[in-house]
Amino acid sequence: MKKTIIYRVDSENPEKEKILAAAAIIKAGGLVAFPTETVYGLGANALDAKAVLALFASKKRPLDNPPIVHVADARDVYKLANEVPRKAETLMTCFWPGPLTLVFKRYPTVPDVTTAGLETVAVRMPKHKVALALIRESQFPIAAPSANLAGKPSPTSAKHVLDDLNGRIDAILDGGPTRIGVESTVLDMSVDPPVLLRPGGNSLENLRKVVGEVKLHPFITAEAELPTEQARSPGMRHKHYAPKAQVVVVEGVVPAVMAKIKELTTACWMQEKRVGVLATDETAWAYEADVVKSLGSRRNVDAMASNLFRLLREFDDEHVDLIIAESVPTDGLGLAVMNRLRKASGYNIIKAS
Repeated sequence: MKKTIIYRVDSENPEKEKILAAAAIIKAGGLVAFPTETVYGLGANALDAKAVLALFASKKRPLDNPPIVHVADARDVYKLANEVPRKAETLMTCFWPGPLTLVFKRYPTVPDVTTAGLETVAVRMPKHKVALALIRESQFPIAAPSANLAGKPSPTSAKHVLDDLNGRIDAILDGGPTRIGVESTVLDMSVDPPVLLRPGGNSLENLRKVVGEVKLHPFITAEAELPTEQARSPGMRHKHYAPKAQVVVVEGVVPAVMAKIKELTTACWMQEKRVGVLATDETAWAYEADVVKSLGSRRNVDAMASNLFRLLREFDDEHVDLIIAESVPTDGLGLAVMNRLRKASGYNIIKAS
């Protein structure tokens, strides 16, 4: 087991010597976790097949689940993509750097392992000074899925990374907690009209304002596992975002959801199970469970997104057997929150009426 070095860095003015030390690890084929505006990523040189394979191994990540390639300059896209449509250039101008990943037809120079054998490559430019500094000093695009063990909730702090990957990676750049809290939006630009593959930190409403029609992949609003022959985006296959405890999502109008959660809590207690409820500010007062946590106000989906993965990990720390989660509004980042909750539950969804 290797020793994982932690470099604490100023998120606004990252110390040059710490960035250079982390970049040297990337250049040598090593693995460095770093903060972005969404979640912490685990980085390797995207053009080094051996380093990317080590990245998959450290996370226990299936090889058919493609990572996102991170760049520090929009011009670097043209070194990775064989075709960059005009709509993509417009989106890059409007939303980069930021939480938007674009999927392009790729150049053959991108290793197969970096794209999970697909003919496309997923690229984004993060809006975080530490991430951008690391990419620039590494002098390579960086392949970076979330810095957690595969299947677990994505990390929004360096502590989460350390909990999962201590001794499995070379270093962590600790830039404090992330801001958005759910991963980037993934939009497939290799087709027209573009197809939303994963909702995330940039809302569907924002995208449609800029490029017009955007189709939703059926996976986005799925209420059951869908067969996917080829996953063009992280999170489209395999169980994701899940804590150790079983998760149940209760969907419906708020009064019915509350009544169903109370009923489920009582039933679990009769089985001597320890129950956690993931509620909202408006409803948390009403529940009697072993642990009750609030995502935030139902009127503030951005805050709910920011809190989601941290709270799922906290329930594990409190050793609950079951987490019962309320559904939330799907406007803005709420679409991403519901997508993550459904995936975390393995589509264990109860409709309340």
